[in-house]
Amino acid sequence: MIRSSHSDPGVAIELTPIIDMVFLLLIFFLVATTFQQTEREMQIALPSAVTAGPISEALREIIINVDAEGRIVINGVTMEPDDLESVISAAVAANPAQKVTVRGDRRTAYANIVLVLDICKANGIQEPFLDTVIDE
Repeated sequence: MIRSSHSDPGVAIELTPIIDMVFLLLIFFLVATTFQQTEREMQIALPSAVTAGPISEALREIIINVDAEGRIVINGVTMEPDDLESVISAAVAANPAQKVTVRGDRRTAYANIVLVLDICKANGIQEPFLDTVIDE
């Protein structure tokens, strides 16, 4: 049997293409960041508006949590049913198509969830959503 006189060096990883890609990504992110800063530094006098505010604020969904004890919590703030009513009515006044999701703890009495749904319907929320999870 004839054998080669030199040994097999094994599998080698070419580093040149990897280094090229890293440099290209670095240049891309540097250029993208520069363009973003240029847009923010432009001297533009924005017009004023009576109802100025972020666009996403009106489109944000309200998530109402009802914990196991029946407390109503929105954005980490516990509130009474009267407070919830004022929050919902203010949101509907700002955005008539306001979306609301009700997340009730499985251990709470159903009457607590019905109370929240009643408040939502009475204050103009057409279709409040109920969040559930799928058991696997």
